[in-house]
Amino acid sequence: MDATPMQRVDRAAMLAALERLVAAESPSLDKARCDACADQVATLFLERTGIPAVRHRRPDRGDHLEIRTETGPDPIVVLCHHDTVWPAGTLARLPYRVDGDRVTGPGSYDMKAGIVEVAFAIAGAQRQRPVIVLSTSDEEIGSGSSRALIEETARAAVAVLVLEPAASGGAIKTSRKGIADFVLDVEGRAAHAGVEPEKGVSAVEELAHQILALNQLADVARGTTINVGVIEGGTRPNVVAARARAEIDVRFSRASEAERVVAAIRGLQPKLNGARLRISGGTDRPPMERSPGIARLAQLAQRLAGDLGFALAETSTGGGSDGNYTAALGVPTLDGLGPDGGGAHADSEHLLVESWLQRTELLRLLLETL
Repeated sequence: MDATPMQRVDRAAMLAALERLVAAESPSLDKARCDACADQVATLFLERTGIPAVRHRRPDRGDHLEIRTETGPDPIVVLCHHDTVWPAGTLARLPYRVDGDRVTGPGSYDMKAGIVEVAFAIAGAQRQRPVIVLSTSDEEIGSGSSRALIEETARAAVAVLVLEPAASGGAIKTSRKGIADFVLDVEGRAAHAGVEPEKGVSAVEELAHQILALNQLADVARGTTINVGVIEGGTRPNVVAARARAEIDVRFSRASEAERVVAAIRGLQPKLNGARLRISGGTDRPPMERSPGIARLAQLAQRLAGDLGFALAETSTGGGSDGNYTAALGVPTLDGLGPDGGGAHADSEHLLVESWLQRTELLRLLLETL
C-alpha cells in the first residue's frame, strides 16, 4: 500500500524538539531567557533544514530570528514567536508531559509547537518560492521591538502564514480584532470631606462620569468593545480624591471603528468644573479584516486539508497577533495554523498531537502550493 502523506511526519522527533523548546523558559521581559530560547530555535532550524538563522539583536528585548530558505522575489513569510506569558520557574509546577494525544507544558500550545511545526514542514517541502520565517521575542507584550521587522519583511510577500495555535476545535483564524490601550489620569482637588467638601473636586467622581461615557462608545453589533479593567484613586475616605486613574482596553473589528473610538477617547472632556483629564495610549494592533485575499488563502488551506483527510473550519477571534500587522498592509494572511488544543495563558494549556501532525503536513502542502 502506498504511504499516506501523514506518514512523512516524525512524531517522536517533533515531540523531542518541542520538549527542548518548552524547557527553555522564555518570559517576554526576561531577555537572557528569551535569548537562550532563541538559541534553541536556531539550533532546531539548523538541524532540520540546514539553514542558519540570522539574529536581529535587541538591547531592550530578546533577540529576533530570521530563517530565509533562499533569496528571491515574492516570498512566503511565516510568523512565529518564542516568548511566552509564563514566569521563570513555571516548569517546576507545570512540567512538560505527553499523555497519549495530549501535551502539556508552559508555552507548548502558545506557541512553541508552531515553531517546531514550521521547521519540520520546511524540511519536508518541495518549495516553489522562498520562505522567510521570523521568530520574535515580544509578541506577548505587543511586538514593540519586532513590528518594524515584521512589516518590512511582509511587504514583499505573496502570503503570510501565522503559526499561532488554532482556535479550540481546530479552526483557522481569518479575522482578528484590533486592540487599543489607554490610560486615563484624572486630576481633581483635595479637600477635607467633612469640614469643607465644597472646596474639593473629586477625581473619583469625575472618573465615574468618564467610565459611563466610555461605555457609551462601545458598539457590540459592529464588534467594538470597551473594558475599563483597572481603576484606582484617592488616598483616604475623609479626603476628597485629588487623583484617579483607569486602564482601558478597546477591541474593534474594523479600521473605521478604530478611528471613531480612538478619536472619541482622545477627545474626552471633564464633566466637573475644575477637573482635568490626561489621556495616554492609542492603537496597538490594527484589526485583521477578512479580505478577498484572506478568503482565497483560507479556501486553499481547506482544500489541502481535505486532501489530507480532515476538515478545516475558519473563525474570527477577539485576540490579536502579529498577523494583524501584515493583514493591515494588504498582504493575504492566514492565522491559527498551529495545533488544536486549548488553555492558552492558563494552567490548562495543552495541544493535541494528532492535530499537530496533520497541520504540519498541511503547512508543508501550503508551502509547496502557494
